[in-house]
Amino acid sequence: MDKLLIRGGRQLHGEVRISGAKNAALPELCAALLSSDPVTLLNLPRLQDVATMLKLIRNMGVTIEETEDGVRIDSSKLSSPEAPYELVKTMRASVLALGPLLARFGDATVSLPGGCAIGSRPVDQHIKGMQAMGADIVVEHGYMIAKLPKGRERLQGASIRTDMVTVTGTENFLMAATLAEGETVLENAAQEPEIVDLAEMLIAMGARIEGHGTSRIRVQGVDKLHGCTHRVVADRIEAGTFLCAVAATGGDVVLRHGRADHLEAVIDKLRDAGASIAAVEDGIHLHSKGRLVAQSFRTTEYPGFPTDMQAQFMALNVISEGSSKVTETIFENRFMHVNEMVRLGARIAVDGKFAMIEGVPSLSGAVVMATDLRASASLVIAGLVAEGETMVDRIYHLDRGYDQMEAKLRGIGADIERIKG
Repeated sequence: MDKLLIRGGRQLHGEVRISGAKNAALPELCAALLSSDPVTLLNLPRLQDVATMLKLIRNMGVTIEETEDGVRIDSSKLSSPEAPYELVKTMRASVLALGPLLARFGDATVSLPGGCAIGSRPVDQHIKGMQAMGADIVVEHGYMIAKLPKGRERLQGASIRTDMVTVTGTENFLMAATLAEGETVLENAAQEPEIVDLAEMLIAMGARIEGHGTSRIRVQGVDKLHGCTHRVVADRIEAGTFLCAVAATGGDVVLRHGRADHLEAVIDKLRDAGASIAAVEDGIHLHSKGRLVAQSFRTTEYPGFPTDMQAQFMALNVISEGSSKVTETIFENRFMHVNEMVRLGARIAVDGKFAMIEGVPSLSGAVVMATDLRASASLVIAGLVAEGETMVDRIYHLDRGYDQMEAKLRGIGADIERIKG
């Protein structure tokens, strides 16, 4: 397995380009299955999860043509509406194939998803929502098997209120509702920018959607969707990760294509910590000098502080001045990076969903192991500020969600290299 070798202590300066968002690209690749016309996605990030999703839809009989900045997807000859376990066991986003396949073909067989072990993400909300729209669904042998009842050609519009805010659930229902008969109303809908981006793509394909970006989305079903060309929105989590890296190491960096309006909760905390941040034309500018002040925060649904930024901001807190408290409310198992940070010299005590942090003046390099996607990014940040060498093992997690992270960091002054396994 590949590793990252980091020699810490260097400030970061320059400009880095933020890639397209993984969490927008994955549902948008599935959304292309809703039309028999070609769909072109631009600004597609080069990630392992994206490669897995492309392999998955190719396996269904979809034709994929790679372009300089993305892919052209032709699902007119889709012949196998199935997402098998062998292809999706490492990626939870596979469940996003359920809605489009069921809406267009009235038939879908989707493996229960796998992915990184940061906690339970049950699919029961997806099943309840599709059942509310008239689908018959059974779970057997590790698969969700969904069909329309005999004699029915389309899903039916429905009012769907999930028990909790679910991003992939909202995305699945949104895609399915575009081809359902009548009106679908999604209550308690997720409001993330990636959902807004998906809705804008669907509207470009001919869907009738209102309220995306709020907790109540209305969809009027149409008979057919057509193709479109869509540019994937910039990845706010990648941008937030680089903001934390620059804030921790010190320096002056512009994140080209970064969207400050998608990161307000994180940026507010970084400003409180002492970093200087401004939205600039087509980007975000951050300047950081000296040791920052630790900040307590609580993860919650968008527009609150994102759980996907918890580990990265904790890496900043461990070398900031003072104490802080991090409260994780989204996933029950998302402090697995803590033990590895302690190996680098961090002072962290975990009690259930709380992590108490005492800032230390410096960290010391060590061998550490990534346990999930965002944990791996936090260890990279910690390695960038640690004295001496840090080796981050199991970075296949990192490759699932960051497009050439080490190359981008080298471009702004980090001493980091990939060691091939």
